[in-house]
Amino acid sequence: MLPLGGCLLTDKPEPGLDIPQAYDRGPKNPVVAEAALPPLDWWRGFRSRELTEIIEQARSANLDIAAAVARIVQADAQSRMAGSPLLPGVNLNGSAARSQASKTTGLGNGQPFVDTGFKVSNTLSASLSASYEVDFWGKNRSALRAMEQLAVASRYDREVVGLTTVVATANAYFQVLAAQDRLKVANENLRSANRVLNLIQQRLNAGTASALDTAQQEALVANVRASIPPLEQSLVQNRTALALLMARPPERVRVRGGSLRSIAYPRVTPGLPSELLTQRPDIREAEANLAAANANVENARAQMLPSIKLTGEGGYESSVLKILMRPESVFFNIAAGLTQPVFDGGQLQGNLDLQKGKQDELLQNYRKAVISGFVDVENALDAIRQTAVRERLLRDAVASSRRAFDIAEQRLREGTVDLVTVLQTQQTLYQAQDALAQARLEHVQAVVSLYKALGGGWLPRPLEANNAR
Repeated sequence: MLPLGGCLLTDKPEPGLDIPQAYDRGPKNPVVAEAALPPLDWWRGFRSRELTEIIEQARSANLDIAAAVARIVQADAQSRMAGSPLLPGVNLNGSAARSQASKTTGLGNGQPFVDTGFKVSNTLSASLSASYEVDFWGKNRSALRAMEQLAVASRYDREVVGLTTVVATANAYFQVLAAQDRLKVANENLRSANRVLNLIQQRLNAGTASALDTAQQEALVANVRASIPPLEQSLVQNRTALALLMARPPERVRVRGGSLRSIAYPRVTPGLPSELLTQRPDIREAEANLAAANANVENARAQMLPSIKLTGEGGYESSVLKILMRPESVFFNIAAGLTQPVFDGGQLQGNLDLQKGKQDELLQNYRKAVISGFVDVENALDAIRQTAVRERLLRDAVASSRRAFDIAEQRLREGTVDLVTVLQTQQTLYQAQDALAQARLEHVQAVVSLYKALGGGWLPRPLEANNAR
């Protein structure tokens, strides 16, 4: 058996990961990189009570999370089922039979029929049987280990679903705020455009403006008015999206909203790249799936080796009930068997090759999950930086556009400016205000994407005890 045991030596594949020391777009100092790690309730950093309430409801009632919890229950049950061959199987057997032989059995060749009377026999039996497969090669243990790792993976899958739900809820809520901001901008510009239109019509009545000037301003008013329905539609769609995330009918959900200007931008630092491997649930899930595949390869190899099975049965058997439990009615049998596969048409080797193929596939998935994690963090860090710069520049552009439009409107009242300049300043102001609202949305979504890239909230690190003096 010792030479056969050498067949079970498995070389678990090495991921061969290249883990950087620090993020290119993050702080290089480890102390600074870990100064503001994401807390477990990271969504509170946006300082929105309504957002916190909506996310808490989604976390407790979301149907995708509930389905992920149900998958955990299934995985645990399958793990218990996989562990059953490691224990002996015991059965309690009981039987009662009454039989009568045929009187005419065996007649023929001219033999006369002789009535021998009825022969009725009774058989009563009560026994206990047990069987156990000696897991000499670890076949059953590796099968159990594979299912245990899949159960672990199901828990990380629940964390992935939970994080995805929270991120989707936050983004949908911010979309609501952005739609409200853009609607406010559109309505303000519509009022301004109507005010300018009234001024032009007054000049037209006074003979100092043409019908062309009036038509151009009317077209601008119509375009601004036409931009409002899509924004209202976006507002409704994101509110209903929040209802779905909270597993409630849209009619039961009320979202007050407000403005993105009231949302705080929390400060987040990414930590070290090596820590990401233990914080992102999708990486941990891929790691658990790879561990399950390693165990399945061991199981497939062990199936090629001899299996040793022990069986035993003992009990009482008699033809009369009153003597069934007497010592002379005792029977037993004990057996041991060894089975070595010799020829199966390549089924066992095919199963081993299949499990090796799955192992390699999950290894590549694990490597991709790790690299994708680094990429997501880098992209999120860069997005936060670029969207912050864009928002700041657009604020300056809005301020300048506002001054230009106020001056143009005042000069229009005084009759000292051409209408082309007024039209241009109106369009520039509206476009800058709308772009600023979208830039705020992109900035806050970039912060959310960093939280998602880091795997959500991190557990606080244990405090190191000071040395006693």
